[in-house]
Amino acid sequence: MLILLPPSEGKTPAPSGPPLDLSRLHFPLLGEPRALVLKALAEASSSGDALAVLGVGATLAPEVRRNTALDTEPCAPAHRVYTGVLYDALGYPSLPAEVQRRADDTVLVMSALWGALGFADPIPAYRLSMSVRLPETGRLAAFWKQHLTGPLDEYAGDSLVVDCRSSTYAAAWTPNPQHTAAVNVFSVRNGQRKVVSHFAKHTRGELARHLLLRTGTEPATPQELLAAAQEKWEAELVPPAGRKPYQLNLILAE
Repeated sequence: MLILLPPSEGKTPAPSGPPLDLSRLHFPLLGEPRALVLKALAEASSSGDALAVLGVGATLAPEVRRNTALDTEPCAPAHRVYTGVLYDALGYPSLPAEVQRRADDTVLVMSALWGALGFADPIPAYRLSMSVRLPETGRLAAFWKQHLTGPLDEYAGDSLVVDCRSSTYAAAWTPNPQHTAAVNVFSVRNGQRKVVSHFAKHTRGELARHLLLRTGTEPATPQELLAAAQEKWEAELVPPAGRKPYQLNLILAE
């Protein structure tokens, strides 16, 4: 089983740690494209229109400035750098040590800067979204799609892929739809089902935590994933259609 997460928009800088070493990240074949994006981000972040290129406001100017020297910034494991609603709900620090090791092996984070990361890969805090178009790369989702498909297809093999990514990050890699379930979250109000956003992040984090903590054999098929999800939520599984994978719908009560 692989659990795919989006990165958080906000990141927590490491107070101390080693400098960036691309060779320590998962997927060594991504070394060259990572170096290219790293260089392009530094150049874009030092330009006069950096905030506009990166699509951020003036309050994030310090984070944009940090982008210009990421090769010297201290690094920490990805699960500590990425923070926010989903990561708080997953609660990595409170997991037992053996479950943390399982998370390190099971969780992949999609990233506009790194392509894809293992959960324990050491990285600096940065500011970059997959929707950004850098002059040297074009739109990053399309750039990464051409580089991620081969390595991630091989890495995933026939494993079940639990896809908790947002649509922006899902565009960078399309896993085998027969072995993948995209996680959607709905609420029911006045008998009507509605898509939720904030609580979707929280619930996806809770689902990841549940899958890591539960005892017994981990789910290996979308149908087994449905059964695992139904241990905690009302859930349904929609079959794949074309390149669209299974849809695991979690329904939150009023």
